[in-house]
Order: sequence, then C-alpha cells, then structure tokens
Amino acid sequence: MKMLLVSRIDSSDVLDYIRQLGADLESRGHEVILEEETAGLLGLPGVPILSASPDLVVVVGGDGTILRSIQRMERQVPLIGINWGEVGFLADLEPSEALDFLLALSKNIRCEQRMRVAFSRDGMNLGEALNEALIVTTRPAKMLRFSILIDGVVAEQFRADGLLISTPTGSTAYAMSAGGPIVDPRIQGIVLVPLAPYMLSSRPHVISSDRRIEIKLESARPADLVIDGQRTVELGTNDIIEVKKSASPALLVDAGQNFFAKVDRKLRRM
Repeated sequence: MKMLLVSRIDSSDVLDYIRQLGADLESRGHEVILEEETAGLLGLPGVPILSASPDLVVVVGGDGTILRSIQRMERQVPLIGINWGEVGFLADLEPSEALDFLLALSKNIRCEQRMRVAFSRDGMNLGEALNEALIVTTRPAKMLRFSILIDGVVAEQFRADGLLISTPTGSTAYAMSAGGPIVDPRIQGIVLVPLAPYMLSSRPHVISSDRRIEIKLESARPADLVIDGQRTVELGTNDIIEVKKSASPALLVDAGQNFFAKVDRKLRRM
C-alpha cells in the first residue's frame, strides 16, 4: 500500500516518531512517501500532497494538522490521524497502537464519509470546511448584523460578535465551546451558532443540508470568513454567502471507535 506520512512540524519528538514509523512500514513492504514539509525537516526527499496520489494519508498531530491536510487535498483520499495534540477529536489512533493498526489494513479500507460544507459568493467558490467556518469582524469589539435565509425566506436576523457555520464533525470543536450542540456525524445537517449575540433569543440552529442556506451581512463593518482556521476570505459589508453540502466529503478511516464513547473519553481530558 502507498502511504503518505504528514506530521506536525513543531516538535522534534513527533519527527523522530514519524521517521521510525516510516522505516517500520517500509520494512513490512509498504511504499512510504513523506509530505514535503515533513520531509524537509527530516532531511529527506518529499512530495506535495497535491501530487502524491497515495492510497492512504497518515497524519501525526492534532486536529489542526489533519484539517490542514484535508484542505490541501485536491481529491479526498482515506486519512487516519495519530493523535499528537491536546484532544484530537479527528485523530482516532494513539502513537503506541498506530503501527499495528496500519499493518493490519488491507487495500479495501473501510472509511466513514464526513460531510464538508462549501461556501460561495456570487457563484464563486470560497472554500470548503470539514469543521467550521467563522464570520467575524475585522475590527475588535465590534458587532456584525446578520440575516439568515432558508429556502429564500428570512428565518432570523440578529447582531452578534460573529457567526459559526459548523458541520456535525465540527460540532465538538469551536461550535461546542460557543454553546452549540454535539451532533452525530451521520446527520447531514449544518449548525449555525451566533457568537455572543446581542439578544438572548438568538440561539443555535441545526438545519438540513438539503435546504438552501444563505447568510447575508448587513453591517457597515468589514468581516472575514475563516475556513477551518486555515484560509481567510475578506467579505464586503453586504455580501451574501451561500452555504451548502460539499460534493466531496472527507474520508476518515474507520478505526472501530464509537463516536459517543470517543467524545466522552476526550472531553474528560479537557
């Protein structure tokens, strides 16, 4: 099997681990290639994710490293995360168990499709998120005014410090910290969570992904759209952002973990 190894690059310990992991996998007959930034720090040849064409992407790091890897894929391929971060909701393996798990995989990798959300403005794609996108003012301590349109009807209008648009996968991330619900990742829905709304009646919504969802900015202040913490898009004061289910879900390798048991276990670490 052809495996691409990607690592967080701010720790010598994790780089030592991934060097050894790659050697162990190669000794068992797998083809191992290193993502170019990871390879550069190890003094070895590497390739960009875009041109790698692996059967499996193995990411060693936290959720940020996994999200960045998924953002950089032109075509989604199976991915498994090895947790080397704080909590790691997206990383199903611990370093001590990863080698045995990877050696037991066959080419028929069983994956769980995780819905991503696509954002567009005036018909132009702005990006896709596995966790969430944040609309926030570019000026600190200033509120924004939003209108939420569902199937062309104004469903809510409010003022807030910002707005989170989350997937079910992202419901255990920023959205949860902002008061949103934990959502089963098998549900095809989009979570909207106002950040510090002016009126207490402005509450989180979970909306079916087959509805037409639009977010209209109605503010004199500019704002940014931050996608998975990896990409920032400047928004105008009257922009309308269309939110819809992406046609290309992320493919997370099924490591046999129950979602709710994992959430309970990881939340106890916080």
